[in-house]
Amino acid sequence: MALTRRDILVGGVGLAGLTVSGCAGSPTTGGRPIPVQGATAPPGSPNLLVIFSDDHRADHLGITGEVPFLQTPALDTLASEGVRFDRAYVTTALCSPSRATLLTGQYASRHGVQNNLSAWTPGTPSFFDSLAAAGYRCAYIGKWHMPGDLPDLPGVERFVTFTIEEGQGVYRDCPLIVDGVQTPRPGTYVSTDLTDYALQWLEETDDGRPFCLVVAHKAVHHEFEPPDDLLGTYDDVAIDLPDEAFTYQTLLDRNVWEGTAGRLQTSYRRYCETLLGMDREIGRLLDAIEPVADNTVVVYTSDNGYSWGEHVLTGKRWAYDDNIKVPFIVRWPDGVTAPGTVSDAPVLNADIAPTLLDIAGVPIPAAMQGRSIAPLLRGEAIEWRDEVFYEYFADFPYQVPPSQAVRTDQWLYVEYDRGLAPELYDTVADPQQQVNLADDPAYAATRQELSQRLADLRREFT
Repeated sequence: MALTRRDILVGGVGLAGLTVSGCAGSPTTGGRPIPVQGATAPPGSPNLLVIFSDDHRADHLGITGEVPFLQTPALDTLASEGVRFDRAYVTTALCSPSRATLLTGQYASRHGVQNNLSAWTPGTPSFFDSLAAAGYRCAYIGKWHMPGDLPDLPGVERFVTFTIEEGQGVYRDCPLIVDGVQTPRPGTYVSTDLTDYALQWLEETDDGRPFCLVVAHKAVHHEFEPPDDLLGTYDDVAIDLPDEAFTYQTLLDRNVWEGTAGRLQTSYRRYCETLLGMDREIGRLLDAIEPVADNTVVVYTSDNGYSWGEHVLTGKRWAYDDNIKVPFIVRWPDGVTAPGTVSDAPVLNADIAPTLLDIAGVPIPAAMQGRSIAPLLRGEAIEWRDEVFYEYFADFPYQVPPSQAVRTDQWLYVEYDRGLAPELYDTVADPQQQVNLADDPAYAATRQELSQRLADLRREFT
């Protein structure tokens, strides 16, 4: 039986008696709908559907062919009908900060949710405020995972989430908080249940206004529990984990806190099966909106990637591509000029909020640090960023030092606040980022240049 992070914290794998102080308790209040009286949305305003997953790394899509046995037919279809960005990054590879970035269009340095112990500040503006004021009906259904009481989000007419397991939720029988009311859900599987609530809201509240719906899945976070009918689907397939990976690397000090203690290969198979189950629910949702698909923008992405043995790591947080790159797909029938395109433009999760507002014809607040990718979707030749900035803050009890990084089309350069020396990788010659060139005299000028660029980015975004 696989150990969970909770098992570890209360005594699993030889850590008897250990408890963790400072971890936020489960919030119990809030999450009530706050309708906003605004203008009437112009006729033909597009619907907006954002599907947000957890720990889904960029190369784990069937359409990429990177994992030969993996099947993600719904997401593959979405990509074939829209644009898939193969250089999509998160600003912080961690659950809570990434969710706040999705909603605000800001870096964690600005919105303040810097780790999984940081609460959302009541009154923090999100894209829901602007959309509701413009006449949209809005809903957030799924994983919130920010400590403290659930917020009453202005403009959100339906808020369905969970607070069990410190906001992580559980895959089976997950109690939900529906508009502030604790609601038992016996006999349910969480990916299916969240989809059911999303479909119910779309059907029951259709009053002619355009909608903005965020569906935030628990999947594919540990404990990697697929639906019963998919359990074992990939038991007999050959898997190709990194050369440096080994079966029980999950028990190393820097990995054990991730909650995946057990055989690496078994956890990985369950991860892929859980992803298969989530893709099936995404397919249900896409089928349900088919009658309005021509006027509905669909965005799919994840809060961060995940290491499966690379650098002998299991989890996220580190600035390597396995952690900071995510799937990023946009289907926009009225805007995408070349469906099926794979774009190499570097985009961020911070770009989602301004993009939604731009597509909806709503002014983008100056406080948003991301940029609208609508021109890229339309195939316009515009000046675009050629580098991205990454930041990570201390997150007790995880043994990952705070860091900042700059990622260009060729280089990854990382600086740590303590404990570790800088790292420099030529991601063209060394896509797996295995050979640290930071101390190689031949790359001294490159290191100096990237260190200065990183300093400039710090000043700009923090």
